[in-house]
Amino acid sequence: MFRRLWYLVLVFLTLQSCASFAPVGQTGCIRWLECSEAPETVRPTQTKLENLPPPKQKAVVAVYSFDDLTGQRKSSQKMALFSTAVTQGADNYLIEALRSAGKGDWFVVVERASLDALTKERQLIKSTRQTYNGENGNTLKPLLFAGILIEGGIVQYDTNVETGGNGARYLGIGSSNQYRKDEITVSLRAVLVQTGEVMINCMVSKTILSAGVSRDVFRFVEMGTELVEVETGYTENEAVGYATRSAIEEAVYTLIMKGLEEELWDFDYEQFDNELSQEEK
Repeated sequence: MFRRLWYLVLVFLTLQSCASFAPVGQTGCIRWLECSEAPETVRPTQTKLENLPPPKQKAVVAVYSFDDLTGQRKSSQKMALFSTAVTQGADNYLIEALRSAGKGDWFVVVERASLDALTKERQLIKSTRQTYNGENGNTLKPLLFAGILIEGGIVQYDTNVETGGNGARYLGIGSSNQYRKDEITVSLRAVLVQTGEVMINCMVSKTILSAGVSRDVFRFVEMGTELVEVETGYTENEAVGYATRSAIEEAVYTLIMKGLEEELWDFDYEQFDNELSQEEK
């Protein structure tokens, strides 16, 4: 009996690749559980944003907030969850995307989320200098004011937009896989402070993919009196934070490109037109 059991298990293991037993995302496997370190994840949207040509002059912009407007909660089939489906700190992603545009040559981002703390700290510095240095003490430089407000938010998060899978079984040995696709949508706009006019508005969607693979053996041995059952598998879910950050970076890139098309930025447009004509050719 043990020989037949071992034979079935050996056949099952032979049918599997090392990735089935390795941690999710590992492909350079030497043995079942010994894999090389996974490569660093690089977002294509980040690379595209950083490679933008620089303008003649940076634009001073302010970000007050970038909120989750969906109200979406994490989904669960077993219990009610009160955690939000997407991050509540997306403004940090937006500020980082603005600062990395053209490797830092596009925008000067001024602090507005903690403006109260910043104002109090500046007032403390002034009072301290006046106390020890008198009225002629060194004064602080004035705060930068922004000519453009960058506003928007996460406006939509749809789950189970598309699901599917397939599987097969022969002589008690089977294999199956499943996938699911969600979608997140962000909105971004540039508002001119002097007039309140919305100069540019864009919306960007990003898919969030999840996939699962399973393998199993279900056989009766010893004249149908002994049952052998073996199962293995793994799932891999694209991080919602990764998708949110990628969507925001794509939105910033789209915002810049729309501004170039309408000639709203301080930019060398002859160079831009030449690059566009070369791409069309």
